[in-house]
Formats: sequence, C-alpha cells, structure tokens
Amino acid sequence: MEYSHLSNLIQKRAGRFGNQEALRLKDKVTGKWQSVSWGDFAKKITATARSMCHAGVEPQSNIGIYSQNMAECLYIDFGAFANRAAMVPMYATASVPQIRYIINEAEIRLLFVGEQAQYDNAWQVFRDSAFLKQIVILDKTVVRAPDDKTSMYFEYFSSPKNRTSQDIITVEKRVRAARGKDIAHIIYTSGTTGEPKGVVLTHDNYLEVFKMHDIRLRYLPQRFLSMSFLPLAHIFEKAWSLYCLHRGCALAINLDPREIQTAVKEVKPQAMCSVPRFWEKVYAGVQEKIETSNFIFRRLFLNAILTGEKYCIDYINKGKKPPFLLKCRFKCYEATVYSKLKKIIGIERGLIFPCAGAMLSEEIIRFLRSVNIPLVYGYGLTETTATVGCFPETGYELGTVGKIMPSIEVRIGEKDEIQVKGKSVTGGYYKKPDATAAAFIDDGWFRTGDAGCLTENGGIILTERIKDLYKTSNGKYIAPQQLENRLINDKFIENAFVIGDRRKYVSALLIPDYNELKKYAEDEGISFESEIDLCNNPQIIKLYESRVLGMQNEFANYEQIKRFTLFPHAFTIDSGELTNTLKMKRNYILEKYGEIIDKMYYE
Repeated sequence: MEYSHLSNLIQKRAGRFGNQEALRLKDKVTGKWQSVSWGDFAKKITATARSMCHAGVEPQSNIGIYSQNMAECLYIDFGAFANRAAMVPMYATASVPQIRYIINEAEIRLLFVGEQAQYDNAWQVFRDSAFLKQIVILDKTVVRAPDDKTSMYFEYFSSPKNRTSQDIITVEKRVRAARGKDIAHIIYTSGTTGEPKGVVLTHDNYLEVFKMHDIRLRYLPQRFLSMSFLPLAHIFEKAWSLYCLHRGCALAINLDPREIQTAVKEVKPQAMCSVPRFWEKVYAGVQEKIETSNFIFRRLFLNAILTGEKYCIDYINKGKKPPFLLKCRFKCYEATVYSKLKKIIGIERGLIFPCAGAMLSEEIIRFLRSVNIPLVYGYGLTETTATVGCFPETGYELGTVGKIMPSIEVRIGEKDEIQVKGKSVTGGYYKKPDATAAAFIDDGWFRTGDAGCLTENGGIILTERIKDLYKTSNGKYIAPQQLENRLINDKFIENAFVIGDRRKYVSALLIPDYNELKKYAEDEGISFESEIDLCNNPQIIKLYESRVLGMQNEFANYEQIKRFTLFPHAFTIDSGELTNTLKMKRNYILEKYGEIIDKMYYE
C-alpha cells in the first residue's frame, strides 16, 4: 500500500484512478446523486489551495470550518494541507459562545461556513473579533447576507479571478516542504466538563492510523463506497473518511443527518460509520416487528436469528468449520430473512459498518452479527486519532469494544483507568500545557479517563467513564452509563439519565419514545392531548414501572432504579443538555432539573 502525505494524497490518487468516482453528492434541486471523479476532486483542491494562499494563509496558521457535511469540507481540508496550514473543524450545531471561544483561542482569520445558521452565528463573532477577518460562505443557494460587504461565496473564493501565478508557485513549494510533524487538525472536544480543549493532530498521527487499519482491515477490498454520515467535525468520521480516501474508496456525502435513512436506501453504501443510536433504532424496529407478527413469522425470524448466531458467532468467529446442515440453513436464511432485513435498511451491499462513540449493548451486537450485518464495534478518542481497538474479522469477543489495534499499547492504571501509548496519540492540547501535563504520565502514556480491563486476547472491556462514576450515600459505586445503555434498548425509551451521586438510592429521568408511546396509548384507549398528559397518566406510569423493573435483573439491588420521572421533552443540543457529539452534560442536567430530581427523593 502506498502512503502519501495528506498535502498531495488526492493528487496521487487522481493520477492512479483518474475518471473513476471519488465523491458522490446529492443535488439539492433534482434530488439525484451525482459523481465527482478523482481528477475533478484534485482540481477543486488545487484551486482551493491557491485561493487560500492568495487570501494570506501561511504555513502553521489555523483555518476554521463551521459547516455540516459538504464536499467543500474536503476541498478546504486538503487545500489547507497543501499550504501546510491546520484545519479547525467546528460542529454545525455549535453555538455562538462555542465558536467564539475556538476562533479566539486558535486565532482564526479565515472561516468557512455552511448554511444560514452557521453564517448568522459567525457574523456575530466577526463583528467583535480581534482575529476573524474573512468569512467564506459555502452554500450560496441558501445563505443571504444583505448587509455584509466583506464576506464572499466559496464559488468566487476558489475561482481563477481570486489567485495569481505567484500563488501557484508558492503552493507547490509548500507541498514539497510538507512534513509529518505539521499540524493537520486541531479538533476541539465537546467540553462536557470545563472549557473545550483543542486536540492537536499531526499528519504523522493520521499516517499511523492508515497503517494500523490496513493491517486490521486487510480482509476488505481495496476500494468500496462509504457513506459519510457522522459530522466531519467528529474525529470518528474525519479519520475514517481520510482513511477511505487513502485506500482510493469513494465517499457519498450525506448533507442532512435527518435524511440518513433515505440516503442509505438510495446509495446502498458498502460502509458507514455510525454511533450506537443508529443501530439501537434498527434493533428496536426489528423487535417491534417480531412482537407484532403472527406466530409463524415470529418463529421463523427467531429461528433465523438462532441459526445465524450459531453459524456466525459460535463457528465462523471462532475459526471452526460449521456443520453442513447448519451451513445450509444459514445460506437459506441469508437468501431470505437476512437479505430482506438488510434491503429494508439499505445495507444489502454492506462490507463493514464501524460503530463507536458510546456503549452498545452486547444483546444488539449479537443480534446484528447473527443476521450477518458486518458491524465492527470499536473504541477510541479524539486524542488517539480515533481507533484504539475494534473488532477483527474473526476472533472478536462479545462484551469488549474490540481488540487493541496494531502498534498501539494499552495498559490498565490506577482506578482501572485505560491508558494508551502509540504514534497515533496526540502530542497534547493546543495552548494548554497544564491540561497536557495532566493527561500524560510515565513517558507518554495517555490517560483516557475511561475505566476498564483487558482480556487475555487483547480485547478491551470498557466499563465506565471514571469521572461519571456515582457513589451513593451508602458508599456503593454505580456506573450510570451501564444502566442508561440497558434502558434505551427498550422501544418505549428514547433516552435515560440516571442519578445517584451522594443520594440514598438510584433514580432516573426517562424520555419516552413518543412515537411508540402514542401508538400504545391509542391501542389501549388512553386519551391524551399532549406529551405532558401521557407522562402524568397512571396507566402509562405503570407501563414504565413494569418495563424498568424487568430490565434490571442483572444489576445489584443498590444499582437498581427505585424511582423515575417521565420527561415531556427530549434532551437536545439547542436546549443545552447535549454536547455536539450528543453526549449528555451531566452537571448541566443535574443543575437545570434539580427541583424535579429532588422530588424523587422526598419521603
């Protein structure tokens, strides 16, 4: 496998693959998917790089991008790399205070924005920023800036009118001078506790990621089509997308996360990164279908799952040859039940579906693998340039978050903390020497803040975030995420927030899946006018009491939820309960809903 610096990676691949597909984009007007060749991809990057140089971008300077996923995000990334500049991605959902903090700390002069919401927020920062001097708008079809005489659209920014022959010469010199130690990205963490920290990732970090994944994923064909679904500001999607381009794979860019189900069915990707919630909803939908089906179908599907479990997990995964009759049954179900399920989702061509970012229950992983969906569960952090461990093709261990990646070292430190060392690990946080010093110990071991243990085969068992562990007033420790993960597997629960720190027992805020709950209420003849009516209905409360009780059998008595409150609205980024990566801000939730929580502890 050829390894190229990111400053000229796309040009190298264009020389090899030419007119073959590199990107697949959906036209907003026609709704049709269109291809961009490797050659055109390279030309767009070259034009963007030269215009950046003309705009005053210097080596080692920082450029910001504040947008949802668009092809332009990739043009800008690689254009910056060609100038030896660092990209600072920001989530499209980030607020004005969040982007102001990042722009000021990273001293961003040039900022690219996606649509109207991002432009409006950026314009607020621009008017009083000591650093931001230029805004470039990516989507001219939706962004209107009538009173702004300084910003420009990307179409003009990257046009021949906006560069000179000297810019061409300068960029070529910069590409030749590019080094592995140059900063590629500064990716800011979500800031669930304290202020955000900019994780510095170099080109060498990404090069190591490419090498370790080539070893672990050698069973895949060199080229395939991957759907870009998660935000490109997220290290998981960022690293995976760059890795796909390194291999010469094509990327289908999904603009709107809310349309992912439609997009997947249209594109039929062979790969797609996702967080566990995507597969939890798939699992819940299948379980509902089974529960509401007639006896014959239910028996058929359950038998198909049991057959798949034996074949895929008990035999193939363990390197054992399956019995002839089992193989025949499996092939029969693959041609009928499994294939039909995958077609409904849009993943019938699937080769690999990486999943990480939160805990996914063993029950769901077992199910997905049993119906021959190639889920690859993994674990990583922004500071480790994503992957620390993931499932191998065979020999994966259920209950783990994967096997340690090649060239990565992992050990267990005090308080069962998972600690990591390797060439893919960041050198530190941007302009935060104290935070960097606190994150590293013993000559380069990074402290993840996650608790866990290792198996004899190098599997990583993740138990909890150390900072999130609760200690009840009785001195017992509980792991809230384990309880939450169990609860959200229920089709009637969209989200759950477990409380227990310094409390005498465990309680929870439960956010119902209102689509399922409303159907239940209608079937049972329960009248309601709003979500609040449902949350206060005694019959509904009894429903949740029975379901919560039935889901806690594997937990010790002191870990079990004694009281809960049904919540009439979801946690969202806009209302402040979630980070841009959809993690819950625990301290914020505890403070904001303190009165509601306290009521659950009244005698």
